[in-house]
Amino acid sequence: MTGSETSPMFRLAYVPGVTPAKWVRVWHERFPDVPLTLHAVPAADAQPLMRGGEADAGLVRLPVDRTFFSAIPLYTETTVVVVPKDHVFTAADEVTLEDLAEEVVCHPLDDILDWDRPPGEAAFERPATTADAVELVAAGIGVLVVPQSLARLHHRKDLTYRPITDAPQSHVALSWPEEATTDLVEDFIGIVRGRTVNSSRGRKQPEPQAQPKGKAKEKAKRAEQAARRKPSAPQGKQTGARTPRGGNRGKPRRRS
Repeated sequence: MTGSETSPMFRLAYVPGVTPAKWVRVWHERFPDVPLTLHAVPAADAQPLMRGGEADAGLVRLPVDRTFFSAIPLYTETTVVVVPKDHVFTAADEVTLEDLAEEVVCHPLDDILDWDRPPGEAAFERPATTADAVELVAAGIGVLVVPQSLARLHHRKDLTYRPITDAPQSHVALSWPEEATTDLVEDFIGIVRGRTVNSSRGRKQPEPQAQPKGKAKEKAKRAEQAARRKPSAPQGKQTGARTPRGGNRGKPRRRS
């Protein structure tokens, strides 16, 4: 653990397009005394940040160096093409890589898709970032292929996007240095995997036992008292006893 024993802290890196909010919210509910700090970093900087001990774990895009990092795949993103709203692609629900063959495809230097070769015609110069590539698309210079979350992140009113059915996809994972699997890392793994507070893995937190209230409490108390008392047989009555036939059942009737 990088923080002190008396003041622990969990540091989480995350890359563009990934939204950690739902897991962070659960962390604050479950561990209100342990601060969680977020570090938004470019995709290429996430692994060096964790390797240098500046983050305990990261929400990253695969692949990672599996000789150093552990990783839990979380989900796979749809790949889309970002185009102007008046582009011909907007007439279709989805497109293929073949449809991009005659398009100028912007290929930013921070592209995270694993291409053998990007589709379409290469732009005259590669933009430095995805944000720069979006500006070129808005200027009508070409189109851009990215994971859907990045298309949403760089949303503009004059642009839209369509899914590409056969493009490479981006895989998002939770990753951390394998030799630094601390209790806090295990706690965050549990949250990401949806474990309950008292799951068999990770640290457990005591939950107060529910106490009966109102009428339910009074009913439980009466039942407990009744169980402690031993039942007694009614007075003057024995098991198996029979009333004799000739017994007095009232005044005798007079004979006339």
